[in-house]
Amino acid sequence: MLLARASPARSSKRDVQYIGAGIPLRIMPLGASITYGIQSSDGNGYRNILRTRLVTGGNAVNMVGSRKAGSMVDNDVEGWPGYIIDQVHDKGHQSAPVWKPNVFLINAGTNDCIQNVNITTAGTRLRKLVHDMVADSPEATIILSSLLVNGDSATEARVQIVNPQIQDLVNDFRMAGVRVIYAEMHGPDGPQVSDLVDGTHPNDGGYAKMAAIWYNALVDASNLGFLQTAESVPGVPDNGGPVRNQKTSTMYIS
Repeated sequence: MLLARASPARSSKRDVQYIGAGIPLRIMPLGASITYGIQSSDGNGYRNILRTRLVTGGNAVNMVGSRKAGSMVDNDVEGWPGYIIDQVHDKGHQSAPVWKPNVFLINAGTNDCIQNVNITTAGTRLRKLVHDMVADSPEATIILSSLLVNGDSATEARVQIVNPQIQDLVNDFRMAGVRVIYAEMHGPDGPQVSDLVDGTHPNDGGYAKMAAIWYNALVDASNLGFLQTAESVPGVPDNGGPVRNQKTSTMYIS
């Protein structure tokens, strides 16, 4: 297998480390409502937990995107509730050239499954999305996640069709030398049905599990030497602001 999967998280803070030898991380969370943080109690979703862990390890972090969501400092995001892959693609294609992130966290396709939109072509459409994000920001590493488990049986059946397509496209990109990492959200370490508020969106505990998987995917990318210094963009800082001291900021999932 060529897939570099995010490894299980460890609960000890001893595993906190520099990511990419400590290079600043300009991260674009890209997706739909789960990326936006819908149903989390503070609106941050996974983003504040992940950002705090990275900053604690010594990396400067700037979350970037055209929208703001949540109570956290540095709450920029490219999350669009209700959007299918094609629409997420369009928004990413507009924003990536502006911000030039060196990391994309992409979770897209759940709405395609809910709406039963061209399920057999989801992988092809995600392939185009990844291709354009790399073209728009050549220094970037793409972390592409599988879709989360869904509480609706018909939607979950479609998720089970889409996720292998995501695995295949990551393999293809890796064989072509593209810096892409697969993050497994639909497994024992990801949110379970019991972690979903409404059958689709995680509760705070589910989002914390997502944050841990994204973090470990970044560790995998770092270990593979994938992470590159972001292209300099006037007015875009390395650090998006101080970490707010709040309960979710110190949440680690084992």
